[in-house]
Amino acid sequence: MTLEVEAPAPPELEFVDPNEYEDATVVADPDDIDYRREELQAFLEEGAWEESFEEWRADTDLEEREFRIATDLELFSKFDFFWDDFADRVGYHAPGIPEDWREREYHLELDSWGTVSAINAELTEFGQLVCVRLKDHYIDWEASYEPPEDLPDFD
Repeated sequence: MTLEVEAPAPPELEFVDPNEYEDATVVADPDDIDYRREELQAFLEEGAWEESFEEWRADTDLEEREFRIATDLELFSKFDFFWDDFADRVGYHAPGIPEDWREREYHLELDSWGTVSAINAELTEFGQLVCVRLKDHYIDWEASYEPPEDLPDFD
């Protein structure tokens, strides 16, 4: 079942050290950090975001009410994407509804852990689709990370 909604605008990527996120770890030389957010932002605006959204909405299990909750909370605008040179991949941080949503009265229509879990899981899935699309269809650079020559040979 396809979710019949319009794609939200892509997020505005800002400098955040990905290691500050609980769900991301990036190995990098602190003196040579380039997360390539400007280029990724351009790719998102050129179509990667919209194309990924179209693919996601065709397969998502979210219902319109759950999608509306996510957009009311502006969760799509809180995504972060960054280049992880060490792993030669696009990394991401997916926003989500916090565990204390009941105590904080986070959104009036949030009524169960099932709804919260569904939204969080689907946002994670969407973030992964965006990363894959960026890497497969937009990025034409290669990682510049060179492993040290003194690593043992495990062959």
